[in-house]
Amino acid sequence: MDCSKLQKLLRRNVGNAIVDYQMIADGDRVMVCLSGGKDSHVLLDILMNLRNHAPINFEIVGVNMDQKQPGFPADVLPAYLDSLNIEYHIVEQDTYSVVRQKIPEGKTACGLCSRLRRGTLYAFAEKIGANKIALGHHQDDIVETLFLNMFFGSKLAAMPPKLLSDDKRNIVIRPLAYCREQDIENYASIRAFPIIPCDLCGSQPNLQRQKIKSMLTNWERSEPDRVASIFRALQNIALSQLADTNRFDFSGLQIDRSEEKAPYPFNEAGVSKSGNERPVQFIDTFGNANQISEN
Repeated sequence: MDCSKLQKLLRRNVGNAIVDYQMIADGDRVMVCLSGGKDSHVLLDILMNLRNHAPINFEIVGVNMDQKQPGFPADVLPAYLDSLNIEYHIVEQDTYSVVRQKIPEGKTACGLCSRLRRGTLYAFAEKIGANKIALGHHQDDIVETLFLNMFFGSKLAAMPPKLLSDDKRNIVIRPLAYCREQDIENYASIRAFPIIPCDLCGSQPNLQRQKIKSMLTNWERSEPDRVASIFRALQNIALSQLADTNRFDFSGLQIDRSEEKAPYPFNEAGVSKSGNERPVQFIDTFGNANQISEN
C-alpha cells in the first residue's frame, strides 16, 4: 500500500475513533505525548493532518519526556518538531536512575517506568493547560494488554480508548485505537520519521508483552484479522455472560411467567417416559401438536 492510501486508512480509523468516543471537542488543547517511536510519530502526523480539515478547532502541543537514559539522542526530536512549526516542550525527569535503582537486573522495568512517566505527564498537562492527553497506543497494544491482564493479572481489562484519571483531573485519549500496528509501521517507514528506540524497556527480550505479541502473531498467521475480532469483542461485552458478581447482580435474578409465553426458537422436547399414562404432546415452532409414542 502506498503512502497516500496508508494515510487515508489511518486518518479514517483515527477519525472514527475520535467520533465514536468523543475524544476531541471544539476548543480542546491536546497534549500529544512523543516518545520518538513510530507510534507517537504517526499519532502526531495524523492528528495534525486531521486538524487542518476538521470542522472543529483544537490545539496540538507536542511533549517529549527526557528520562535521562544514557545515550539518548536529546537533539533528534527538538530538531524534528522545530521543522513542523508547532508548540512543543521537552520535560526533563530522571526516571531512568529511579527505575535502575528499584528494579533488579533482569526484571521487567515497564511497570515502574510507566507509573513514573504517567505521573510526570499528568502534572505537566495541568501546568500547560492541556485538557486532553493523547497517547500512541494502537489496536494491537490494546489486545495485548487484555491478554496480559488475563494471563498474569487474573483480570479482564485492557486499555480503554478514552480514560478519566483516578483523580479526575486528566482525560487520556488513544486516537490510534482502531489502527493496526503493521499499518503504522509501514507508514512510519515510508515517511522516514526520526525514530528513537527505547533501550530502557523495549529491548528486554523476556518481557511478558513480547510473549503475548508472539502468540497473537502466530494466531494471525492461521486466522487473519483475529486481533481485530478480539478488539470488537471488547466493544460488545455481555456482563450477564461473564462471572463478576460486582458487575452483574446474579443474586437478583428472578423468573417471571406473568406474561404469555413467546415461542422458543426451537422445538420443545417431548418426554419419552413418565408416570403419566397420557400421550405426551410435542409442539413445534409453528404451534402444531404431534403425539409422541411412549413405547
